[in-house]
Amino acid sequence: MLELTLEPVRRRATRILCIGAHCDDIEIGCGGTLLKLLARGSWDVTWVVFSSSPQRAAELRVSSRHFLRRAHHSHLVSYEFRDSYFPGDYTTIKDTFGQLRRLPDPDLIFTHHHADRHQDHRLLSELTGNVFRRHLVLEYEIPKLEGGLTTPNAYVQLTRAQANAKVRALLKSYVSQRHRPWFRAETFEALMRLRGVEAGAGTGWAEGFHAAKFNIG
Repeated sequence: MLELTLEPVRRRATRILCIGAHCDDIEIGCGGTLLKLLARGSWDVTWVVFSSSPQRAAELRVSSRHFLRRAHHSHLVSYEFRDSYFPGDYTTIKDTFGQLRRLPDPDLIFTHHHADRHQDHRLLSELTGNVFRRHLVLEYEIPKLEGGLTTPNAYVQLTRAQANAKVRALLKSYVSQRHRPWFRAETFEALMRLRGVEAGAGTGWAEGFHAAKFNIG
């Protein structure tokens, strides 16, 4: 399968905006892809999480050091909106989200899938589409008890080392989540292996995304 590549931006680092509802969402959804991209080229990463707490924010900082250590520059932002109540805080969250347009214009955006069954995830995906209408947006997927995973239309092939590094960082960083029956290496590995099969990845590993539209130059 033909692999498309992201061309570097001239005279500056390429800008990535990562949007997540909860502190581990970005790593679960696109952690391997971030490790792959940041291993080559020059990248500035803005990492925004909307639901946090002091404990979870501390874990987020630990995790971001694993994933962003090769970034040219990184900026971590976390808010404390109430988990699972985003629709009830719609006006405030929308106003807060709109502030992201004041940041340097991103070249690539990672956000939640628009059909995600978690209400917090779904709302942030909707706002991403509303605010960033002329951007390359890749919507990542999160395995969860509610199910709802669908076949992606975009894939990023990973090496086994990148997949392993993603899983190790997740399990090491988010101690507070270890009691959850789905927060296991087997869960994250299984999804990446399945996406690797679908992508025809020679390595056998991949992350899947939903891309509504993109231009081929």
